[in-house]
This record gives sequence, structure tokens and C-alpha cells, in this order.
Amino acid sequence: MTPSAARQPDAVWGSGPNVFTLATGSPGELGLLEALATDFARTHNATVRWFKAGSGQAMKLLQERKVDMVLAHAPPAERKAVADGWATGRSLIGSNEFWVVGPAEDPAGIATATDVVEAFKRIQDRGAKFVSRGDNSGTHQKESEVWRAAGRTPGGAAYVVTKDFMTASMRRANDEGGYFLTDSSTFIAERRNMPKLKLLFRGGEMLLNPYHTLYLTQPSTGAGTARQFGAYLATERVQAVMRDFGRTQQGEAMYNDAAATAKVVKD
Repeated sequence: MTPSAARQPDAVWGSGPNVFTLATGSPGELGLLEALATDFARTHNATVRWFKAGSGQAMKLLQERKVDMVLAHAPPAERKAVADGWATGRSLIGSNEFWVVGPAEDPAGIATATDVVEAFKRIQDRGAKFVSRGDNSGTHQKESEVWRAAGRTPGGAAYVVTKDFMTASMRRANDEGGYFLTDSSTFIAERRNMPKLKLLFRGGEMLLNPYHTLYLTQPSTGAGTARQFGAYLATERVQAVMRDFGRTQQGEAMYNDAAATAKVVKD
């Protein structure tokens, strides 16, 4: 199954006859998907075609039958897709966290907030700049959830919408002195390139960021191989790769495995 001719894969790994397409965002940007897909292609005589997309767009591609599976981090939308009947196979594969980063001087004083909801209230109430992806990605959906919980509607000149991916949006925050909601893995990988940003707030159940697989209820052309990839992600060997990924290059692991995630994530 291949998306329309207007768009080509962002990366292709392997050259075997067992072909499937996958959409996801940050795991592809940060190299985790490449490490896993290259190994899977070798061991399963497969070709993995990746389409870079935030969770909202990735799930749209899946629903339109333009990809065979997604790795998503938007639990409410995932649950709705399964309840609506068009998606299936939702399985936890691991997680990271959401962090709020911003200028080291912390003009909104969020470092002393009691929770992320209070942090967002302070950002808006003090007129501080906030950079939003604004793209219906999993990160943007989480940001919107926090704004709703805070009873705030973001907008105005201090609210900068990028319609871009994680790293590019974080760079805007770095360059323009704004706050930004990022996944922890991207900040770990990019912090050396974002010298003006500091981790200012983390922690709490709301900022957990689990990833799940999803497939079509009515199988697509590459569904068989896609399902094999999902099963591969659940193996202990691959889970060990996930929980150690980034440690050598970044000095700390960038992801949690499924077992550790299941202890703190309700679904």
C-alpha cells in the first residue's frame, strides 16, 4: 500500500519483497525507527517505507488506507478510532514524557508550578510567548488538553503557531524566547542545538506519553508484514533496544519500554 503519487516516503529501509508502509513522527526523526526498521527488514526480508507525520496526520493516512500501520501517541484519538470500528490492534510499545521547556530566565515562573496546568496558566496570564505546533499531532493534542484543563484559550501575538514538526518548532522557541511542549526524547537529542532552552517543568500523569500501534480493521495490502513488525516491536530483544536507545550518544535513555510504561499508564 502506497500513499498517493504526490508524496514519496521520507525514508525506505530494506529491499525485500515483504513491503509495508508506516506513519509516525518523532521516532522517525530521532533515529529509533531507522534502527528497528533496518533490523526488521534484514530479519524478515522486508521493505519498510516511512511517512513522516504527527499522530493526527498519521491516523488520517491510515483511515484513508494510504499506510498500513501507525505508531501513534494520541490515546484519546486512538481509542476513538478503535471504538468507531475502522482501526484495530492498539498495542502499547513504549513511551517517553512530555516536558515544558523555555528560556532559562523563566519569565512566567513555571519551574515552581505545582503541576503542568498551573504552568500553562502562568504562561498565559503573564503574557509569555508560547510556541505551538498547531498541527493536530499527538503533541498538539496534548497541549490542547492542558489548555482546556487550565481553562485558557491560547491566542494573540504571544501564541506562535508553526504548523511544523517537533525539532523545527522547538528551534522557533529557542530562537524567539518562547516556551514549548516537547517530547522528552527530542529535547534530549537536540538540547545541544538549543542553547537558550532549559527544561523547566516535568512530571505528573498528564505528561506521560505512551506510543501504540494501530492497523486497519479491513486489512490493507501490507497488513500482514505490518502486523509482523508490530509483533517484532513487542519482543524482549527489541524492547531492550528501545529502553537503551540514546544512552551511548546522548548520555541517557530516550524511551521507556512497554513493561515500565504499563506500570504508570492506565491504557
